[in-house]
Amino acid sequence: MTLDYIKSRTLARNYADADEVTLLAFDGVIDMGLTTALYSGLSGLNANSEAISVAGNNIANANTNGFKSSRISFETQISSLRKAGTSPSAELGGSNPSQVGLGVKLAAISRNFNGGPLNPTGVKTDLAIEGDGFFVVSTADGPRYTRDGGFKLDKNFNLVNANGGLVQGFAVDDDFKIIDGILTDISIPLGRISENTENAYFDGNLNSGGNAAVDGTNITSETLYSDATATTPATATTNLLDLYDSAGNKLFGTVPGDLIRIDGAELGLQGGKEINSRTFEIGSDITDPGQADDAGETLGSLAQFLQDTFSIDTSDVDGVPLAGGVSISAGQLVIEGNIGEANHIKFSGTNLKLNGSDGPLSFDTNQSADGESLRTNFYGYDSLGNILQMDMTIVMESKTDSGTQWRYYAYSGDNTDADRNLGTGTLTFDNEGQLLSTESTDITVARAGTGAVPSQIISLNFESEKASLTAFSDTKSQVSMIDQDGSAFGSLDDYEIDSNGLIQGVFTNGLRRDLGQIPLARFANNEGLVDEGSNLYATSVNTGEPQIVDANSNGAGRVVGSAIEGSNTELSQEFINLITASTGFSASSRVLSTSDQLIQELLATIR
Repeated sequence: MTLDYIKSRTLARNYADADEVTLLAFDGVIDMGLTTALYSGLSGLNANSEAISVAGNNIANANTNGFKSSRISFETQISSLRKAGTSPSAELGGSNPSQVGLGVKLAAISRNFNGGPLNPTGVKTDLAIEGDGFFVVSTADGPRYTRDGGFKLDKNFNLVNANGGLVQGFAVDDDFKIIDGILTDISIPLGRISENTENAYFDGNLNSGGNAAVDGTNITSETLYSDATATTPATATTNLLDLYDSAGNKLFGTVPGDLIRIDGAELGLQGGKEINSRTFEIGSDITDPGQADDAGETLGSLAQFLQDTFSIDTSDVDGVPLAGGVSISAGQLVIEGNIGEANHIKFSGTNLKLNGSDGPLSFDTNQSADGESLRTNFYGYDSLGNILQMDMTIVMESKTDSGTQWRYYAYSGDNTDADRNLGTGTLTFDNEGQLLSTESTDITVARAGTGAVPSQIISLNFESEKASLTAFSDTKSQVSMIDQDGSAFGSLDDYEIDSNGLIQGVFTNGLRRDLGQIPLARFANNEGLVDEGSNLYATSVNTGEPQIVDANSNGAGRVVGSAIEGSNTELSQEFINLITASTGFSASSRVLSTSDQLIQELLATIR
């Protein structure tokens, strides 16, 4: 029932005989005094009930992860001008306007986006933000934003919030490089990894005080003949089953299938490295790779087998083959090794076996290899994580007033080609021992038939941020591999999330690789966000477009792993707000009750 209705009914029923002055006075009391008080009291009840609601919600969420408390503010509703002000005159001073307020109304409920306390949890998927920013979560209703980092992994290894919303971030490519700018579901799979070696790094010093190499090893066999009368020297095309010694004895029998084995030969003039045993089967098109490393019918094929076994590099350099190789001359097998003492071949007839017994051929070493050189071994991995054992010999080729030039020879028993050589190149140093230039420092390891990438290229790095090679005078040359970028097979063992939101996986083979990155969303106006419940916010017309940035950059806060951000509700302040609001509510109710009592007294007086 409105006050206007009360007035009209009262005046019509009870005061029909009252004079006009009395009626006008009654109407003025109700309109200008008690009516205003009733409206003001009612608005006070509404306003303070809203304040109690806001404080109650803040208190209720004192333990809600990432909760941001709200603050209510009020403003006067309407002000009634009772008397206008006047300006000063010659006779009188000015007067101020007289106004009576008509209550209070809600001005705004604003949210406090200051950070809450960070509580360590020890759970790797728990994340907190220290500073400005929001995590991005994909929901059925579109992207949403949250400060609650209580995430978990689902059965598909996706990072999700408590309601299954998919945490958004940047994924990685096949090389574990972050793909910036494209938001996708963040996944932390329990995957497996192996990486083929692409780079090997070397450090050390080459002894420039040594002698430049000139000669390689020279070894010759006894003279072989193609007839029993020992009159016609054998050639490269002579069948192995038709070979005779100088006494007319058949050397390799008459039936294909005999095995020739090289065993116990070494490379190196001093402290040589034993050459891996290799087997050659006499005959054509032998198809038992488990039994023999090579096969053939002729003396020429046996010569090629010996050249491959001793890793003699005959690569073309500027159109000229490197010195060395195995050939047939005047019925003799002639073995010429590459230059450098480290390339010296230690080989005699006792190292050539026929069907497990000492072979029928004798060999003489006519010349030893010379020149400053060294041998170093190194390793890498193919694409399946198989380890590759490799050797490298570095030989001083020349010494001039400008400095020294060296040549490396790389080879490996794990090369699936019959030729064990992987490549050769040069290293040029100035006369202060510093590396000036390198040429052809990529080697190729053949892995055909292994299931791995069939041709693996490895770059040999002799000068890098990690290390560098020099060429000073010393007692001897010393070079070693200090690092390489491949790995054996391994599976994800652990992971961690750093302050930039970068997810780094730790694998059982020692590798650390990026698995993804969790960025943060920033807004021009955080208070424009709409709270949709479940600790999620949606954008509005007053937030501005979200800016997706890396944590710890562009004004975004840092990510704290294994922690949760707590509520920023200040309970002591909220209790004060609650008391203030409840007191205001009680006082407003007294205004209503007092106004009602006065109206009743006024009615009784007029009766």
